[in-house]
Amino acid sequence: MAKSEPKTKVTAVTPKDFIAALEDGTRKQDAEFLLKWMTKITGLKPKMWGPSIIGFGRYAYSYDSGHSGEMCMTGFSPRKANMVLYILPGYTDISEKLARLGKHKIGKSCLYINKLADVDMKVLEEIVLFGVAHMRKNHQTWDA
Repeated sequence: MAKSEPKTKVTAVTPKDFIAALEDGTRKQDAEFLLKWMTKITGLKPKMWGPSIIGFGRYAYSYDSGHSGEMCMTGFSPRKANMVLYILPGYTDISEKLARLGKHKIGKSCLYINKLADVDMKVLEEIVLFGVAHMRKNHQTWDA
C-alpha cells in the first residue's frame, strides 16, 4: 500500500507575506501581533504549514494505524470565523488555565478565539508554553 503524502507541510511562503495578504481588520492585526508574540515566547522561527497555518517548531507523530508524519509543535491560523491556535496538548487537562483565559472555545488540540482582546494574554502565554513543553517531553521535536 502506497504511503500517502501529508497534506499539511512546510511551504515556501513566508508568514509575513501570508499575513500581509489578509483582509485589513482585527483578524489581520491579531495575526500580526501573534506572529511576533509567539516567535518571542517560544523562541522558534515561524514557517507556513500548508496554505494557512503559521507554525513554530515541529514534532514527529505516529498512530497505531501506522500513519506517521510531522507537524508544527504550536501555531495559529487566522480563519474567517475564528483565530485558531494549535496549542492544546490533546487530552491533557488544562481546565484551570482555560477557566482563567477568557472567551474561547476548544477542540481536541485547538483553541478558538474571536479576537485577542477577549483573552488574558498572560494566561495564553502559560498555555502556549505548557503545550510546547508537553510536545518536547512526549514527542521527538525540532526547532526548525
